[in-house]
Amino acid sequence: MVLLRQRNAQGSNATEIEKKIKRGNALRQGSAWRASRGPVALLLIAVTLCGAAVWLYITSLDSEITETLVSRAELVSPQPRVYTVQCSEDYENYQRYPGCTPQKCGRAVTDSVVTREEAQLLRRLAERGLALAGSEGGASILDLHSGALSMGKQFVNIYRYFGDQIRDVFTQEDFQLYRDVRGRIQTVIAETFGLDPTLMYLTKPTFFSRINSTGAKTQHDEYWHPHIDKVTYGSFDYTSLLYLSDYGSDFTGGRFIFMDQNGNRTVEPRAGRVSFFSSGTENLHRVERVTWGTRFAITVSFTCDPAHAISDPALPEGTHG
Repeated sequence: MVLLRQRNAQGSNATEIEKKIKRGNALRQGSAWRASRGPVALLLIAVTLCGAAVWLYITSLDSEITETLVSRAELVSPQPRVYTVQCSEDYENYQRYPGCTPQKCGRAVTDSVVTREEAQLLRRLAERGLALAGSEGGASILDLHSGALSMGKQFVNIYRYFGDQIRDVFTQEDFQLYRDVRGRIQTVIAETFGLDPTLMYLTKPTFFSRINSTGAKTQHDEYWHPHIDKVTYGSFDYTSLLYLSDYGSDFTGGRFIFMDQNGNRTVEPRAGRVSFFSSGTENLHRVERVTWGTRFAITVSFTCDPAHAISDPALPEGTHG
């Protein structure tokens, strides 16, 4: 943040001559103002009205949802609801991997891959892990793969920082459920986009998120900015979100918004719902600011480049469930 500092242009030891000159200038300016205050007043009114219009436009962006792709009340099952969009040129700037690199792009939503009971178990896992620390701002993450956990304005590695305490927080069953769910998400993405699932690789960052209405303290807390995953992360080819809480009852705000040229389109979170999409410019998106309650989700990301693959998480050696 740039801090603006004002300086006093008039010194305390100004001479009498300087004071007289300034008084004369003030009198002349006063006369000019009296002669032109009518047009200036009209100009000020016009500027004020324009500023108000711009402010109203900016503040209306979050509520300007032109189309709800899937509402909280709907149950999308057994087949995903698919919305096809034209692939962007982003992928031309990267090495192509036959059987994985998007040939068909779009976005999809399904409620049949993860049960609400499984989502509840995963939410409890996230709550236990994030209870160890958390961000000072409104957005905290827990990455079981790398061990990254928000702590104040920075991150710590839970496996190193908490050591043996981790065996009292997570179980082998927790990690097995996480791996099973990740596999199911990979399968439905492959089936929907016509891919070979063995040519898709888990990539980083893949993490739990907890978002509430607390004000941002660092740049990491500003989750609401529009972005493109392929541009932001490079390795992403497919992105998925597994929601662990319900829009409208567990939290308000926090809807996922695709920003298309002809309007915004939103997905309302529902516990157990999986939303997934190709990661290029064709799916510019953002998340509304959470205004009340707490929103839990898991971001699970895939790459076609084996050089950017990561492994499923596992409890450290010697840790019990």
